[in-house]
Amino acid sequence: QLHTRRNWKLARLSRLPSSFAFDGTLQLEPTVSQEAIDILISRGHRTMVVDEPLGGCQAIYVDHERGVMFGATDHRKDGVALAV
Repeated sequence: QLHTRRNWKLARLSRLPSSFAFDGTLQLEPTVSQEAIDILISRGHRTMVVDEPLGGCQAIYVDHERGVMFGATDHRKDGVALAV
């Protein structure tokens, strides 16, 4: 199984909530926990929870040792991870 340094599968990483900094405000997807939002605020960030997805992820990992490629795509957006 493909894992990142933090031992998370690539597909799981693509499902994590996204954020986007714009004009001094950190926009957050609604799946960001209130605990995380409170921590960001306590560290001086201005936050705003938005209704729409904030970007997307298509990722390909090349395992050179095994000669294989793995891909994952974000469920929030149209797209595909294609390795050829």
